[in-house]
Amino acid sequence: MDLTGRSGEMEVFTQVAQAGSLSAAARALGLTPSAVSRILARTEQRLGTRLMLRTTRAITLTPEGETYLRGARRVLTDLQEVEQAITDQGVPRGRVRVSAALGHGRLRIVPLVAAFSVQYPQVLVDLTLSDEVVDVLGGQADVAVRFGTLPDSSLNARQIDETGQVVVASPDYLSRWGTPLLPEDLAKHNCLRFNFRRATSDWPFVRDGREFALKVSGNIECSSGEALAQLARLGAGIARIGTFTVADDLASGRLVSLLEAFNPGDREPIHAVFAGGPNMPARVRVFVDFLVANHQGMCTLPS
Repeated sequence: MDLTGRSGEMEVFTQVAQAGSLSAAARALGLTPSAVSRILARTEQRLGTRLMLRTTRAITLTPEGETYLRGARRVLTDLQEVEQAITDQGVPRGRVRVSAALGHGRLRIVPLVAAFSVQYPQVLVDLTLSDEVVDVLGGQADVAVRFGTLPDSSLNARQIDETGQVVVASPDYLSRWGTPLLPEDLAKHNCLRFNFRRATSDWPFVRDGREFALKVSGNIECSSGEALAQLARLGAGIARIGTFTVADDLASGRLVSLLEAFNPGDREPIHAVFAGGPNMPARVRVFVDFLVANHQGMCTLPS
């Protein structure tokens, strides 16, 4: 690695930020900690500002360091893609970093990755399952699978599927607390809810062609649909959840669907989000194409 240029400095800086220590970054780069320290000092001197606050226990990025890290990741990704495109000549190969939500990723994306790897053995799929939203533009992922309406962005997006919602509970819970026959009956029940930013405490319903929403409450909130499904299976309460999460539970009888006559049939789109453009690597293009071609219908509840 050529560490005399700015790209080398960026590589060292991003490695230190990722590793969290000079010694760990030095091992990953095949350098000594003192060499890594000198490169960081040289970068800070050239920029005229502190990028990192270093103590014996931890390394913390300054606001300028955070900005530099985002830019460095973007530059290094662009450089890698240009070199890869020249080398590959359009043949899909190399690493594609994919981010997906934990529950949906385990249930739907993992099987697709297995199938994709057979069809494209020269593409290394680097899959991260997390409910944290990654910064695609900042270089944290090549493809992110996201639910719901997307905000305005310079990123590209292709819809790969959509999912409905269903209200569910376990037979054990219903035997103990009774079965709600009307949406208003939910006021007497423990409702399990999401706690992420765009979640609301209102559940939508429809009656006589008119949609309405009811505020529900309960003593458990969670960021994961898969965890809410498990809580419902354990008899902790009633959940309103994506159909793909509970399809197997409903088929086996571990969960029972409720209030289907009042289900408004709302659909939540699922998108593959990525940085497009004429220089998009072939490995990213074929992975997104594969998701579009093979994910459709995976989140639909069997009739």
